[in-house]
Amino acid sequence: MARRRDVAQAHRREVVAALIEQYSWAEPRTVDDTLAALAAGLQLIIHPRLPDDLDQNRRATVPLLWRLGKRDGQFIYAPIVVKNNEVVEVATSRRIIESTLQSLSPTNAPVREGLGPRSTLTVTRNGLVLAHATRVLQWLGHGDAEGRAAMIDRNRRVWWFTLASPETPRFNLDAYDTAFTQRQLTLTLLDAWSRGVGDYPTSPYWHRECEECPYRSTCEETLTDRQDVSLVRYTTLEQQTSLRSLGIETVSQLAELDPSQARPARGTELEGVAKEAILARSIERLPDLIYRARVMTWGTFLRSVPDVDVYCPTADVEVDVDMESYDDRTYLWGASVRTAPHVEGIAQGYTPFVTWDELTPDAERDVFLSFWQWMSELRERAVATSLTFAAYCFWAQAENGAMDRALEAPGVAPTVVESVQHFRRQQPPQWIDMHEHAKRCIQTEGPLGLKHLARGAGFEWRDENPSGEASMLWYEVARGSDEEALRSRQRLLEYNEDDCRATAALRDWLNGDARLLGHRDGPRITPPAH
Repeated sequence: MARRRDVAQAHRREVVAALIEQYSWAEPRTVDDTLAALAAGLQLIIHPRLPDDLDQNRRATVPLLWRLGKRDGQFIYAPIVVKNNEVVEVATSRRIIESTLQSLSPTNAPVREGLGPRSTLTVTRNGLVLAHATRVLQWLGHGDAEGRAAMIDRNRRVWWFTLASPETPRFNLDAYDTAFTQRQLTLTLLDAWSRGVGDYPTSPYWHRECEECPYRSTCEETLTDRQDVSLVRYTTLEQQTSLRSLGIETVSQLAELDPSQARPARGTELEGVAKEAILARSIERLPDLIYRARVMTWGTFLRSVPDVDVYCPTADVEVDVDMESYDDRTYLWGASVRTAPHVEGIAQGYTPFVTWDELTPDAERDVFLSFWQWMSELRERAVATSLTFAAYCFWAQAENGAMDRALEAPGVAPTVVESVQHFRRQQPPQWIDMHEHAKRCIQTEGPLGLKHLARGAGFEWRDENPSGEASMLWYEVARGSDEEALRSRQRLLEYNEDDCRATAALRDWLNGDARLLGHRDGPRITPPAH
């Protein structure tokens, strides 16, 4: 967590440094300085100290304010947050304005079709921060009536939102006002309760922030004892409220609903309408919640498809690939080779391609090219002897991004770029994303990461705490030259090898015992005793 904060702060500093080279700016030290900068119409205000809105008890903090123009004699500003995360995702029916650090203004900025804000809690929270600051700016007389505000993402891309419109339903001004009113009411009731008036105004429910809460064990025990419906992964408080309003209080009650009935009811006459149809009006992906609840209640992963459709392609020569990166540069490509019993002359086992030196674009390129030459030669040898070949990864988007980044470095021959692109387009596929196959076939209680799926397939890592984020800390130690650095290097290599072996274990499971799982739309099953 500390490292994540450090990286985010470094990203924010770099973005601010890039902006102050482009625009006239001020960094006020006091509230009065901020008010003076707003009145003077400075183009960019860094780390503004906004006054508290005592009428509504609001205090807003944002890293940047951008001047949009002038209205009724006052300069108006948009709040901007800088975050080290992705902001948008593919959404065919959506559109969003994208500007750049060099041309920050949303005016005349291009509109990107087919993209919209991600539905993650992080993006929603950041959007509410912008709405909160917008309301404070409006109270000051410097707010935009349209509620224009922006997020700068981890790739320095600038995304603009119009918070006064319904285009961002999770964090537009209406959604923010509702959430703010709820919080004010809760605090008012809590204040009354502390004086002996009324009942305690809240009860525990599970949400993602609970993972990092020091009081987690107390609430979790309470919620588990009563099988609270909030324990179903990724439900929001609004969804939980809708479920409770119809008597769905527990995980098992949610699991008993019928996904086939989860089509939104039309009209206002709801008497006699199935609970599922009523709930589907406010819960967009209700079947997903029902299936996750079934996995939790039934105590086992389930199939999403018929048993005959649970599979993953295999080959005579299989290479499981995994990479390790640090600060968006890849220092390690690992590969584990496995062959069919009849194959001779190809060595099986794990081979790492790694650098512990300074991680420059050239170093990243050289590590990848070493790996690529090795795998290309192996592939050519297989094809020359009429053997089938396939390479597997767990999340192709990440590996493809690392490949593309390495290929953009100076000194890469066009023939290499062409060979990589041809390999990734090969039909039938020789570059196979295990995540896509697992996601297609398997229903979990929510998580679909390699650690979760492979453990369900019976695989265990040698390291007690295997995780991508932890590996970044190991890498920081591994760059040294002492004995601890050597131990950390070995730890990283073993972790990377286990990730490669885990994708193979997941593939074997999909082609074997996973077909014996019950179907998520079938009758309730009892998992076999261990």
